[in-house]
Amino acid sequence: MKLDRRDAMRAALATAVAPLFPMFAAESAPLSYDLKPITVGDGIWMLAGVPQPITFDNGGAIANITILDSTDGAIIVDTGPSRRFGDELAALARALTNKDIARIYITHFHPDHAFGNQAFSAEQIAAPQGVIDGLRIAGAAFSDAMYYIARDWMRGTEIVLPKKAVTTGVEEIGGRRLHLFALAGHTPSDLAVLDETSGTLIAGDLAFLDRAPTTPHANIGKWQESIVTLRDLDFKRLIPGHGPAEADKRALQQTHDWLAAIADIIQRSYERGLDMLEAAQQPLPPALQNIALARYEFERSVMHLYPKLEADRLPEVGRKIE
Repeated sequence: MKLDRRDAMRAALATAVAPLFPMFAAESAPLSYDLKPITVGDGIWMLAGVPQPITFDNGGAIANITILDSTDGAIIVDTGPSRRFGDELAALARALTNKDIARIYITHFHPDHAFGNQAFSAEQIAAPQGVIDGLRIAGAAFSDAMYYIARDWMRGTEIVLPKKAVTTGVEEIGGRRLHLFALAGHTPSDLAVLDETSGTLIAGDLAFLDRAPTTPHANIGKWQESIVTLRDLDFKRLIPGHGPAEADKRALQQTHDWLAAIADIIQRSYERGLDMLEAAQQPLPPALQNIALARYEFERSVMHLYPKLEADRLPEVGRKIE
Protein backbone atom coordinates (compact mmCIF):
# COMPACT_ATOMS: atom_id res chain seq x y z
CA MET A 1 0.00 0.00 0.00
CA LYS A 2 1.38 3.38 -1.03
CA LEU A 3 0.65 6.44 1.06
CA ASP A 4 0.10 9.75 -0.76
CA ARG A 5 -0.66 13.20 0.54
CA ARG A 6 -4.40 12.71 0.10
CA ASP A 7 -4.25 9.55 2.24
CA ALA A 8 -2.32 11.45 4.90
CA MET A 9 -4.91 14.23 4.93
CA ARG A 10 -7.73 11.71 5.26
CA ALA A 11 -5.94 9.99 8.14
CA ALA A 12 -5.38 13.30 9.91
CA LEU A 13 -9.02 14.27 9.42
CA ALA A 14 -10.25 10.92 10.73
CA THR A 15 -8.10 11.32 13.81
CA ALA A 16 -9.36 14.84 14.38
CA VAL A 17 -13.05 14.04 14.03
CA ALA A 18 -13.10 10.63 15.73
CA PRO A 19 -14.04 12.07 19.15
CA LEU A 20 -17.01 13.88 17.60
CA PHE A 21 -19.06 10.77 16.86
CA PRO A 22 -20.00 9.02 20.13
CA MET A 23 -23.47 8.33 18.70
CA PHE A 24 -22.07 5.20 17.04
CA ALA A 25 -21.80 3.67 20.51
CA ALA A 26 -25.58 3.77 20.82
CA GLU A 27 -26.06 1.20 18.05
CA SER A 28 -27.36 -2.17 19.18
CA ALA A 29 -26.11 -5.53 17.95
CA PRO A 30 -26.01 -9.09 19.34
CA LEU A 31 -22.24 -9.12 19.56
CA SER A 32 -20.03 -11.76 21.17
CA TYR A 33 -16.27 -12.25 21.04
CA ASP A 34 -16.75 -16.04 21.13
CA LEU A 35 -13.46 -16.50 22.99
CA LYS A 36 -11.54 -19.67 22.14
CA PRO A 37 -8.68 -20.49 24.53
CA ILE A 38 -5.52 -22.11 23.22
CA THR A 39 -3.67 -24.36 25.69
CA VAL A 40 0.00 -23.36 25.74
CA GLY A 41 1.07 -25.14 28.92
CA ASP A 42 -0.19 -26.93 32.00
CA GLY A 43 -2.89 -24.63 33.35
CA ILE A 44 -1.97 -21.86 30.89
CA TRP A 45 -4.21 -20.59 28.11
CA MET A 46 -3.86 -17.86 25.50
CA LEU A 47 -6.61 -15.98 23.72
CA ALA A 48 -5.08 -15.11 20.36
CA GLY A 49 -5.67 -11.65 18.95
CA VAL A 50 -6.32 -11.36 15.24
CA PRO A 51 -3.42 -9.96 13.17
CA GLN A 52 -5.35 -6.89 12.09
CA PRO A 53 -5.73 -3.22 12.97
CA ILE A 54 -8.61 -2.39 15.30
CA THR A 55 -11.87 -2.41 13.31
CA PHE A 56 -15.57 -2.79 14.00
CA ASP A 57 -15.46 -6.30 12.54
CA ASN A 58 -12.94 -7.55 15.12
CA GLY A 59 -14.23 -5.45 18.02
CA GLY A 60 -10.68 -4.45 18.93
CA ALA A 61 -9.72 -8.02 19.90
CA ILE A 62 -6.28 -7.88 18.33
CA ALA A 63 -4.05 -8.55 21.36
CA ASN A 64 -3.10 -11.79 23.07
CA ILE A 65 -4.55 -12.39 26.53
CA THR A 66 -3.16 -14.98 28.96
CA ILE A 67 -4.92 -16.97 31.70
CA LEU A 68 -2.96 -18.97 34.27
CA ASP A 69 -4.45 -21.36 36.82
CA SER A 70 -3.24 -21.27 40.42
CA THR A 71 -4.41 -22.70 43.72
CA ASP A 72 -5.54 -19.20 44.71
CA GLY A 73 -7.51 -18.61 41.52
CA ALA A 74 -7.11 -17.45 37.94
CA ILE A 75 -4.28 -15.08 37.04
CA ILE A 76 -4.95 -12.97 33.95
CA VAL A 77 -2.48 -10.91 31.94
CA ASP A 78 -4.25 -8.08 30.08
CA THR A 79 -8.01 -7.68 29.80
CA GLY A 80 -8.75 -6.84 26.17
CA PRO A 81 -10.42 -3.91 24.41
CA SER A 82 -13.83 -3.47 26.04
CA ARG A 83 -16.11 -4.21 28.95
CA ARG A 84 -17.87 -6.81 26.81
CA PHE A 85 -14.55 -8.58 26.22
CA GLY A 86 -13.64 -8.32 29.90
CA ASP A 87 -16.95 -9.85 30.96
CA GLU A 88 -16.46 -12.78 28.58
CA LEU A 89 -12.84 -13.13 29.71
CA ALA A 90 -13.79 -13.23 33.39
CA ALA A 91 -16.43 -15.90 32.76
CA LEU A 92 -14.00 -17.96 30.69
CA ALA A 93 -11.23 -17.73 33.31
CA ARG A 94 -13.61 -18.94 36.01
CA ALA A 95 -14.81 -21.80 33.79
CA LEU A 96 -11.30 -22.93 32.85
CA THR A 97 -9.93 -22.87 36.40
CA ASN A 98 -13.13 -23.56 38.35
CA LYS A 99 -11.98 -20.74 40.62
CA ASP A 100 -12.49 -17.02 41.05
CA ILE A 101 -10.03 -14.38 39.85
CA ALA A 102 -6.90 -13.94 41.98
CA ARG A 103 -4.91 -11.28 40.10
CA ILE A 104 -4.87 -9.31 36.87
CA TYR A 105 -1.72 -7.76 35.40
CA ILE A 106 -1.79 -5.03 32.75
CA THR A 107 1.29 -4.90 30.52
CA HIS A 108 0.80 -1.36 29.16
CA PHE A 109 -1.79 1.35 28.68
CA HIS A 110 -2.96 0.68 25.12
CA PRO A 111 -6.72 0.06 24.88
CA ASP A 112 -6.54 -3.36 23.22
CA HIS A 113 -4.82 -4.58 26.40
CA ALA A 114 -6.48 -2.60 29.20
CA PHE A 115 -10.05 -1.61 28.34
CA GLY A 116 -11.56 -4.83 29.75
CA ASN A 117 -10.55 -3.78 33.28
CA GLN A 118 -14.11 -2.84 34.13
CA ALA A 119 -15.08 -6.52 34.43
CA PHE A 120 -12.78 -6.95 37.43
CA SER A 121 -12.22 -5.42 40.84
CA ALA A 122 -9.73 -2.56 40.55
CA GLU A 123 -8.06 -3.81 43.74
CA GLN A 124 -7.12 -7.02 41.92
CA ILE A 125 -5.57 -5.24 38.95
CA ALA A 126 -1.81 -4.60 39.08
CA ALA A 127 0.49 -2.62 36.79
CA PRO A 128 3.60 -0.44 36.99
CA GLN A 129 2.86 3.12 38.07
CA GLY A 130 3.76 4.35 34.59
CA VAL A 131 1.03 2.17 33.09
CA ILE A 132 -1.49 3.52 35.59
CA ASP A 133 -0.44 7.09 34.83
CA GLY A 134 -0.61 6.44 31.09
CA LEU A 135 -4.17 5.16 31.35
CA ARG A 136 -5.13 8.15 33.46
CA ILE A 137 -3.65 10.65 31.00
CA ALA A 138 -4.48 9.06 27.64
CA GLY A 139 -7.50 6.93 28.51
CA ALA A 140 -10.18 9.43 27.52
CA ALA A 141 -8.66 10.02 24.08
CA PHE A 142 -8.25 6.28 23.56
CA SER A 143 -11.86 5.78 24.60
CA ASP A 144 -13.13 8.33 22.09
CA ALA A 145 -11.24 6.60 19.29
CA MET A 146 -12.35 3.12 20.35
CA TYR A 147 -16.02 4.13 20.53
CA TYR A 148 -15.72 5.69 17.08
CA ILE A 149 -14.11 2.62 15.52
CA ALA A 150 -15.58 -0.35 17.42
CA ARG A 151 -18.97 1.27 18.16
CA ASP A 152 -21.38 -1.14 19.89
CA TRP A 153 -18.58 -3.47 20.97
CA MET A 154 -17.64 -0.67 23.38
CA ARG A 155 -21.10 -0.21 24.90
CA GLY A 156 -20.78 0.61 28.61
CA THR A 157 -16.98 0.57 28.59
CA GLU A 158 -15.34 2.93 31.06
CA ILE A 159 -11.71 3.31 32.07
CA VAL A 160 -10.76 1.53 35.29
CA LEU A 161 -7.30 2.24 36.70
CA PRO A 162 -5.34 -0.53 38.41
CA LYS A 163 -5.21 -0.04 42.17
CA LYS A 164 -2.01 -2.00 42.77
CA ALA A 165 1.29 -0.53 41.56
CA VAL A 166 4.06 -3.06 40.96
CA THR A 167 7.70 -2.87 39.97
CA THR A 168 10.43 -5.35 39.10
CA GLY A 169 10.35 -8.19 41.59
CA VAL A 170 8.79 -11.54 42.44
CA GLU A 171 5.22 -12.29 43.47
CA GLU A 172 4.03 -15.74 44.52
CA ILE A 173 0.37 -16.47 43.88
CA GLY A 174 -1.21 -19.86 44.43
CA GLY A 175 1.89 -21.92 43.74
CA ARG A 176 3.09 -19.82 40.83
CA ARG A 177 6.27 -17.79 41.18
CA LEU A 178 5.87 -14.74 38.96
CA HIS A 179 8.89 -12.59 38.16
CA LEU A 180 7.73 -9.13 37.11
CA PHE A 181 9.87 -6.91 34.89
CA ALA A 182 9.01 -3.21 34.77
CA LEU A 183 10.52 -2.09 31.47
CA ALA A 184 9.89 0.46 28.71
CA GLY A 185 10.16 1.01 24.99
CA HIS A 186 6.93 -0.01 23.32
CA THR A 187 5.41 2.61 25.60
CA PRO A 188 6.95 4.68 28.40
CA SER A 189 6.02 1.86 30.81
CA ASP A 190 5.79 -1.83 29.91
CA LEU A 191 5.41 -4.93 32.06
CA ALA A 192 6.63 -8.44 31.25
CA VAL A 193 5.71 -11.42 33.42
CA LEU A 194 7.85 -14.56 33.68
CA ASP A 195 6.02 -17.49 35.26
CA GLU A 196 9.08 -19.24 36.65
CA THR A 197 6.97 -22.25 37.64
CA SER A 198 6.27 -23.16 34.01
CA GLY A 199 9.02 -21.20 32.26
CA THR A 200 6.49 -19.06 30.38
CA LEU A 201 7.42 -15.48 29.50
CA ILE A 202 4.44 -13.22 28.85
CA ALA A 203 6.13 -10.34 27.07
CA GLY A 204 3.23 -8.01 26.30
CA ASP A 205 3.91 -5.74 23.35
CA LEU A 206 7.64 -5.77 23.93
CA ALA A 207 7.48 -8.77 21.57
CA PHE A 208 5.52 -9.23 18.35
CA LEU A 209 5.67 -12.31 16.14
CA ASP A 210 4.65 -12.51 12.48
CA ARG A 211 2.76 -9.24 12.95
CA ALA A 212 4.47 -5.88 12.50
CA PRO A 213 5.05 -3.95 15.76
CA THR A 214 3.15 -0.77 16.50
CA THR A 215 5.05 2.37 17.52
CA PRO A 216 2.74 5.29 18.43
CA HIS A 217 4.36 5.70 21.85
CA ALA A 218 7.65 3.92 21.20
CA ASN A 219 11.20 4.75 22.16
CA ILE A 220 13.22 2.49 19.88
CA GLY A 221 16.41 2.62 21.95
CA LYS A 222 14.68 1.71 25.20
CA TRP A 223 12.66 -0.96 23.44
CA GLN A 224 15.83 -2.60 22.16
CA GLU A 225 17.29 -2.50 25.67
CA SER A 226 14.19 -4.23 27.02
CA ILE A 227 14.46 -6.89 24.33
CA VAL A 228 18.03 -7.60 25.44
CA THR A 229 16.82 -7.94 29.04
CA LEU A 230 14.13 -10.42 28.05
CA ARG A 231 16.37 -12.32 25.65
CA ASP A 232 18.81 -13.01 28.51
CA LEU A 233 16.11 -14.69 30.62
CA ASP A 234 15.77 -18.44 30.95
CA PHE A 235 12.33 -19.45 29.67
CA LYS A 236 10.73 -22.35 27.80
CA ARG A 237 8.04 -20.53 25.84
CA LEU A 238 7.13 -16.95 24.99
CA ILE A 239 3.68 -15.42 24.61
CA PRO A 240 4.02 -12.16 22.64
CA GLY A 241 1.55 -9.31 22.75
CA HIS A 242 0.58 -10.11 19.17
CA GLY A 243 1.28 -13.32 17.27
CA PRO A 244 1.62 -17.01 18.12
CA ALA A 245 3.20 -18.42 21.26
CA GLU A 246 6.40 -20.34 20.54
CA ALA A 247 9.02 -22.31 22.44
CA ASP A 248 11.92 -20.11 21.34
CA LYS A 249 13.07 -16.50 21.18
CA ARG A 250 12.02 -15.81 17.59
CA ALA A 251 9.53 -13.12 18.63
CA LEU A 252 12.24 -11.13 20.39
CA GLN A 253 14.63 -11.47 17.45
CA GLN A 254 12.01 -10.54 14.88
CA THR A 255 10.90 -7.52 16.91
CA HIS A 256 14.53 -6.44 17.31
CA ASP A 257 15.15 -6.79 13.58
CA TRP A 258 12.01 -4.85 12.68
CA LEU A 259 12.85 -1.96 14.98
CA ALA A 260 16.43 -1.82 13.75
CA ALA A 261 15.28 -1.84 10.13
CA ILE A 262 12.67 0.90 10.40
CA ALA A 263 14.98 3.09 12.49
CA ASP A 264 17.66 2.74 9.82
CA ILE A 265 15.25 3.50 6.96
CA ILE A 266 13.90 6.57 8.72
CA GLN A 267 17.40 7.80 9.58
CA ARG A 268 18.69 7.36 6.02
CA SER A 269 15.57 8.98 4.58
CA TYR A 270 16.11 12.02 6.77
CA GLU A 271 19.77 12.25 5.80
CA ARG A 272 18.79 12.11 2.10
CA GLY A 273 16.43 15.03 2.61
CA LEU A 274 13.23 13.08 1.97
CA ASP A 275 10.02 14.39 3.44
CA MET A 276 7.82 12.23 5.64
CA LEU A 277 5.59 10.91 2.86
CA GLU A 278 8.59 10.04 0.70
CA ALA A 279 10.15 8.23 3.65
CA ALA A 280 6.96 6.21 4.12
CA GLN A 281 7.25 4.91 0.55
CA GLN A 282 10.72 3.40 1.04
CA PRO A 283 11.00 -0.40 0.61
CA LEU A 284 11.31 -2.75 3.56
CA PRO A 285 14.02 -5.42 3.73
CA PRO A 286 12.84 -8.62 1.98
CA ALA A 287 12.96 -10.61 5.24
CA LEU A 288 10.34 -8.31 6.79
CA GLN A 289 8.03 -7.70 3.84
CA ASN A 290 5.79 -10.73 4.46
CA ILE A 291 5.10 -10.01 8.13
CA ALA A 292 1.39 -9.29 8.63
CA LEU A 293 0.60 -5.56 8.30
CA ALA A 294 4.23 -4.79 7.44
CA ARG A 295 3.57 -1.97 4.98
CA TYR A 296 0.67 -0.58 7.01
CA GLU A 297 2.63 -0.43 10.28
CA PHE A 298 5.79 0.86 8.60
CA GLU A 299 3.88 3.81 7.15
CA ARG A 300 2.27 4.47 10.54
CA SER A 301 5.69 4.27 12.20
CA VAL A 302 7.11 6.86 9.82
CA MET A 303 4.24 9.17 10.78
CA HIS A 304 5.02 8.60 14.47
CA LEU A 305 8.82 8.66 14.39
CA TYR A 306 9.78 11.07 11.59
CA PRO A 307 8.53 14.19 13.40
CA LYS A 308 10.46 13.12 16.51
CA LEU A 309 13.64 12.78 14.46
CA GLU A 310 13.09 16.17 12.85
CA ALA A 311 12.46 17.77 16.23
CA ASP A 312 15.67 16.26 17.61
CA ARG A 313 17.78 17.33 14.62
CA LEU A 314 16.43 20.72 13.62
CA PRO A 315 17.82 23.72 15.55
CA GLU A 316 15.50 25.53 17.92
CA VAL A 317 14.13 28.83 16.65
CA GLY A 318 16.20 31.68 18.08
CA ARG A 319 19.06 29.44 19.19
CA LYS A 320 22.50 30.37 17.91
CA ILE A 321 23.92 27.74 15.56
CA GLU A 322 27.60 27.05 16.20
